[in-house]
Amino acid sequence: MKAVTYRRYGGADVLEYGDRPEPKVGPDTVLVEVRAAAVNPVDWKCREGYLDGILDTVFPVIPGWDVAGVVVRPGAAVTEFAAGDEVIGYVREDFLSRGTFAQYVAAPVRTLARKPSALSFAEAAGLPLAGLTAYQVLHRVLRVRAGETLLVHAAAGAVGSMAVQLGRYLGARVIGAARESGQERVRALGGEPVRYGAGPDELGAQVRALAPDGVDAAFDIIGGDLLRATPPLLAPGGRLASVADGGVTELGGRYAFARADATDLATLAALAEQGVLEVEIARTYPLERTADAFRHAEAGGTGGKVVVTAGPG
Repeated sequence: MKAVTYRRYGGADVLEYGDRPEPKVGPDTVLVEVRAAAVNPVDWKCREGYLDGILDTVFPVIPGWDVAGVVVRPGAAVTEFAAGDEVIGYVREDFLSRGTFAQYVAAPVRTLARKPSALSFAEAAGLPLAGLTAYQVLHRVLRVRAGETLLVHAAAGAVGSMAVQLGRYLGARVIGAARESGQERVRALGGEPVRYGAGPDELGAQVRALAPDGVDAAFDIIGGDLLRATPPLLAPGGRLASVADGGVTELGGRYAFARADATDLATLAALAEQGVLEVEIARTYPLERTADAFRHAEAGGTGGKVVVTAGPG
């Protein structure tokens, strides 16, 4: 099969397009023909070696955790899926080697759910990681409830836009912090936009103007100075979580990392099917141009997901 790999850590230039053996299908895995795979920040962090301290790496590595595709063959113990089923997956294992930027991926059944028919393959590929991150933080970490006010950083980005949509679905009032270019996107998703502008002080003034008594929960996706400026914006008893900066624990908040969960993923797919969740695509690239897709995504300000397509459809 054709796949994209890297044989050492580094920038996008280490990505190579070529032939790799088709993956074996174990008892609890599903061979999926990849139709689309989305680029996420964690993909280039893995490629650059930032996760070397927590994940073993078996070179050459096929990058990528997000996928949308069609089941070719289920493993012997798999009863959930059959050949021809359209699926989505957050195919993260406990080591780096077998990713989704390829024509085929052997995905553990625990990482998969049925693809929502309301989304194209490209859109569906952008749902798993961003959707699971937002869903699990809002439900299990921040425990956002109807009637509360939620502040979301980077609210026009992939994870942030999911958090805005899910927050509104939960019945919360959502204040979404974004660049000037993302203001309309936040508003269209049902959030109340505030600008990053000149920095944390200006942002804080805007949030206080909308929520003088503070926000009940804050979801950070940026880290750094903006994270450190967030605790004073919380109401008494307010909760704080970050997926970008482990220093959040020193501020009394919690650090979070998405986990593969078939039930959660199926819930997200159902919400997409109902029209509650949408995925915005900035641009698609063919598999052989995956390095260009990475460069595009890493440049930032894409206004949507960057997706690599493979196979028919």
